[in-house]
Amino acid sequence: MPERNLVSWSTMVSACNHHGIYEESLVVFLEFWRTRKDSPNEYILSSFIQACSGLDGRGRWMVFQLQSFLVKSGFDRDVYVGTLLIDFYLKDGNIDYARLVFDALPEKSTVTWTTMISGCVKMGRSYVSLQLFYQLMEDNVVPDGYILSTVLSACSILPFLEGGKQIHAHILRYGLEMDASLMNVLIDSYVKCGRVIAAHKLFNGMPNKNIISWTTLLSGYKQNALHKEAMELFTSMSKFGLKPDMYACSSILTSCASLHALGFGTQVHAYTIKANLGNDSYVTNSLIDMYAKCDCLTDARKVFDIFAAADVVLFNAMIEGYSRLGTQWELHEALNIFRDMRFRLIRPSLLTFVSLLRASASLTSLGLSKQIHGLMFKYGLNLDIFAGSALIDVYSNCYCLKDSRLVFDEMKVKDLVIWNSMFAGYVQQSENEEALNLFLELQLSRERPDEFTFANMVTAAGNLASVQLGQEFHCQLLKRGLECNPYITNALLDMYAKCGSPEDAHKAFDSAASRDVVCWNSVISSYANHGEGKKALQMLEKMMSEGIEPNYITFVGVLSACSHAGLVEDGLKQFELMLRFGIEPETEHYVCMVSLLGRAGRLNKARELIEKMPTKPAAIVWRSLLSGCAKAGNVELAEHAAEMAILSDPKDSGSFTMLSNIYASKGMWTEAKKVRERMKVEGVVKEPGRSWIGINKEVHIFLSKDKSHCKANQIYEVLDDLLVQIRGVS
Repeated sequence: MPERNLVSWSTMVSACNHHGIYEESLVVFLEFWRTRKDSPNEYILSSFIQACSGLDGRGRWMVFQLQSFLVKSGFDRDVYVGTLLIDFYLKDGNIDYARLVFDALPEKSTVTWTTMISGCVKMGRSYVSLQLFYQLMEDNVVPDGYILSTVLSACSILPFLEGGKQIHAHILRYGLEMDASLMNVLIDSYVKCGRVIAAHKLFNGMPNKNIISWTTLLSGYKQNALHKEAMELFTSMSKFGLKPDMYACSSILTSCASLHALGFGTQVHAYTIKANLGNDSYVTNSLIDMYAKCDCLTDARKVFDIFAAADVVLFNAMIEGYSRLGTQWELHEALNIFRDMRFRLIRPSLLTFVSLLRASASLTSLGLSKQIHGLMFKYGLNLDIFAGSALIDVYSNCYCLKDSRLVFDEMKVKDLVIWNSMFAGYVQQSENEEALNLFLELQLSRERPDEFTFANMVTAAGNLASVQLGQEFHCQLLKRGLECNPYITNALLDMYAKCGSPEDAHKAFDSAASRDVVCWNSVISSYANHGEGKKALQMLEKMMSEGIEPNYITFVGVLSACSHAGLVEDGLKQFELMLRFGIEPETEHYVCMVSLLGRAGRLNKARELIEKMPTKPAAIVWRSLLSGCAKAGNVELAEHAAEMAILSDPKDSGSFTMLSNIYASKGMWTEAKKVRERMKVEGVVKEPGRSWIGINKEVHIFLSKDKSHCKANQIYEVLDDLLVQIRGVS
């Protein structure tokens, strides 16, 4: 063209944008700028900004340069230019710049509001989008369906139920058109805020439901753990002639996994194959998860192996499935899957390592755990709450509390899950004093203890036999209204029993809101530990009369109670009753029965019971017989029991010590000396005795022949004085 005016330049720039050749658009605009005879107008400036948006950040510096011209010329206050400028900054991630342009506009169109509100939602500023919506309403701007859908999405993300209800009321009040798209977003908002009934009413009232409507409600049922309702809705889809898509299938498979509904899940699998959805990664991931949670790892592996384009999500699902079952073969298979993942150069995520740590914890492999921890650093992954908790758990299970504490201390953000993991580790490894000290640190933090925290603290108090500490924690529980939790009830029962207060244990039992089998087991064990055999048997009868079926642990407590109280015939009856309940006797039950018979002097009967065991008797069973021999003074049988116990556990000092003491009690000093010498030769070391006492909320620990206590000299002086007095009396 010999003469190019502003319209021709604008048309050319706009045409380039329309065809997606943004670089050419910029070339044309720069040529116009260099040779311009006319001042640019809002149309060519808007086209230029659109071209910069299409370059994915490469046009940022050009817009920044243009910004000064827009301000000087006043075009930054033009609604058309301003809206496109807002859109550019939002796409570029500069929400603050976008807000400055938005606030500076004297007039805003519906498109301007829509651009700003939707941009805030996309960038995770849902609260800001709601504030803008309320500002829009104050300015008497009538929102269109897109704005309403966007703001409802913000309410879903937060979640903010009242906001969703207000928007719903606004729609009804002004009689705005409710198309399927807007209804679907409203249903999604309600289900994400936990109002499933309201969502269901909306769904039923929809004149024209599309596949998205069904899938949204289906997903809502899944999110709110209404898995049976989800299955019914999925079945209804087929009756109405609808074909579930990949999202619907993925949702329903998650529900099948939660209910262990293998049959229904298999039918969905068959449908996905017919509907050609088998190549979708969401569906494949859900299938693997469903089969794994239904303990069908062979089928899960088949799905995994068929899917050629396996990504990190699928590998994670397979690793998690193998790790969850916990058998030796599955755990090693999880590690093999991880090796295959690395061989394929697929970068693992934190979830990968969380599942692997679960496997190493089950294997109690410290070396493997450290390797996994090292790989997490190698891949540059920062610990989140789940990974940090998993590391603390695995190190605690491997008796490496120092490493657990290092991980704990390195966590920049600690939520209550991390604190509770550390508490549990200390309590499990009998580091009860450390658990109590850490609790003091928790009280200085922003976190507030929950029922799991107090369950650990009550357990620690019980392990230290400190009824005062236990009662203090009990008072805190009452103040916070947490005493009705079954975890708490069981911990309180166990604590009072260990502190020698069966009456308080029974009071805690009576005040329990609900009593599960663990609760009954705790109170039975409490009576057992204090020789209250008859009361333990009465509790068993009461338990069964209330419809609670006794389990493996129940009979350990009952048989222990009979043993401590010398109730031989009752013990034999309970042993038979256990078989009637289909519970096969294990080592703990045989220990109680041998102890029961041994205390009654029926040593030959106890020996016969051991020899009839279906499995090889553990050392503790023979030690139980050895204890009975010590009481009866039966040296010959004691020698046999000790030898069998030593064969089962060559490094256990208890059997050697008990046999030595039996010889000594009979004046057989030569034999006793031989036992002690044998211990030295075989490298068997007797663990030192340990005791503790709590004074003024401080726990003092003492080991045999230990003089590390700050007042050791005064303590030993008092002890020597007491021994002198005892000898004088004797």
